Amino acid sequence: MGAGDAGTVTPAGGAATAAEAVREAVERAAAAWEAWRAAGPAGRARALEAAAEALLDHTEELWPVADAETHLGETRLRGEIARTAAQLRLFAGVLRDGGYLEATIDHPDPEATPPRPDVRRMNHPIGVVAVFAASNFPFAFSVAGGDTASALAAGCPVVVKAHEGHPKTSELTASVVRQALPDPALLGLVHGFEAGEPLVTHPRVAAVGFTGSLAGGKAIQALIRRRPDPIPFYGELGSVNPVIVLPSADPAAVAEGFAASLTLGVGQFCTNPGLVFVPAGRPEFERAIADAVAKTTGGRMLTAKIRDGYLRGVDRIAGAGLAVLARGRAGSAPDAVAPQVFVTDLDAFAAGLPALAEECFGPASIVVRYGDPAELPAVLRRLPGSLTATVHAASPGEAGGLVPVLERLAGRLIWNGWPTGVAVCWAMHHGGPWPATTSAAHTSVGAASIKRWLVPVAYQDWPAELLPPEVRDGNPLGVPQRVNGRLVRP
Repeated sequence: MGAGDAGTVTPAGGAATAAEAVREAVERAAAAWEAWRAAGPAGRARALEAAAEALLDHTEELWPVADAETHLGETRLRGEIARTAAQLRLFAGVLRDGGYLEATIDHPDPEATPPRPDVRRMNHPIGVVAVFAASNFPFAFSVAGGDTASALAAGCPVVVKAHEGHPKTSELTASVVRQALPDPALLGLVHGFEAGEPLVTHPRVAAVGFTGSLAGGKAIQALIRRRPDPIPFYGELGSVNPVIVLPSADPAAVAEGFAASLTLGVGQFCTNPGLVFVPAGRPEFERAIADAVAKTTGGRMLTAKIRDGYLRGVDRIAGAGLAVLARGRAGSAPDAVAPQVFVTDLDAFAAGLPALAEECFGPASIVVRYGDPAELPAVLRRLPGSLTATVHAASPGEAGGLVPVLERLAGRLIWNGWPTGVAVCWAMHHGGPWPATTSAAHTSVGAASIKRWLVPVAYQDWPAELLPPEVRDGNPLGVPQRVNGRLVRP
């Protein structure tokens, strides 16, 4: 299947206007919904596994196209294709497990106060989901990424707005994945900035997933508020991912790990470590960090817009009076950027809040010196919500006073590791308080991300022959059921 397959629409500026292209893609997706929903968990699981195999089978076609558009390199892009396939397989497993349905049965109890009727409840797909592809992951957070995989698994058709940084990669990925779907209209694709508004406001779109900037997320929120029926919006918008280095940590290990995490993918990760708190009385930490960063090399960023934003962010930090602790090399490309790390003390940092805690997307970070770990909670409470918070220490007892603060600050807490790299697994939570995400209760990575695209329906005294099989007595589909408060697995 090629770029003209059902579900792909003409980019803005072509024969169709953006609004017409969106309307066509959404209406095709909506028409395909009932059959996809009726395929059931088993049918959808088989399709997702087939899509995973198709991506892996087309790796040799996919990565060169993505590299030409993103400059991310063969190793990174091959790994990202494998990750994307793993996400699809994870959701096939989620479907076969069946727990995501939350099938619940409470039999009638006339002796209860008040008397209880027969009530049964389960989750259903919400409808057509709009997905805004991310710039920094052309596969794993794009056309076939986590938002799309989880929505398809839930039983929802998807219309993706491709990111302008990799349109050809988006087209090729959509073409490959559609080969595995029973109806190619289940994965729609639209292009162009002008497609955003009609996609978010289309009456058949039931929810929106987004990974991008805070400004972009706020713009989508504003569009949703204009709808006559506001819909759920799950956005990942920005994160500074604070790292707290306690006195017992090893300076060399911290510096090496920090430099690698800071510069991975030219710093273009939502989990980039943007703030690092180090003990003021231990200058070896700063020396080690400076040495490690000075040995790094930056590179070309994904788009000119992202590069310009990074340079503005660096100028903003420098303009606040922070000293430069270290600079890496820019690299050989004329438009390459250099990693930069600034340094300040805790009082000056606190005085510069909230501006100093704004995300600078790219290989930039601020090292903050503190005198006593007991001073940290008061400042950490003033930070914006983050996807992650990290602690480096030799002894767990040393960090005990920080845990309650960090649990309210971030959605994932890391011990003696680095935030870049998000495991695709059942337990993962990739979310956090605003502005990291629009809903701290939800994740965009891992098995639980399917919950965003599900809505519950309860059936009271409903005729048995009209009940969904998932909540019938006898459990004909063999899904986990909670019956009269007790979880029963087949």
